[in-house]
Amino acid sequence: MDLENQNRVKEATDKFGAENVVVLLGAAEAEAAGLAAETVTAGDPTFAGPLAGVELGLAVYHVVEPEVKELFDESVYEDQISMMEMVLEVDEIVEEMNSIRGQFCKYNA
Repeated sequence: MDLENQNRVKEATDKFGAENVVVLLGAAEAEAAGLAAETVTAGDPTFAGPLAGVELGLAVYHVVEPEVKELFDESVYEDQISMMEMVLEVDEIVEEMNSIRGQFCKYNA
């Protein structure tokens, strides 16, 4: 997660409270999604950004996870995400996200 997005997440958390912030990711690979999820839960693992050492514990999900997918209007999901979903390793992404939430999340959506 780049420094600008880390700062946005931190500002939203400061403004609304960590219990009221949910981060929705769309990374194409499980590893990238996991790193971003770890950043907003346990802190920036590279110790380079605004979230270095900051354990927010935010609720974090990926757009292709079943519990998120069902929240979208079906036609919007079809138009915006379904093509990418066909080429993504969805099971790996879901597994990675579940692992990060299990380890670091303090809040659930």
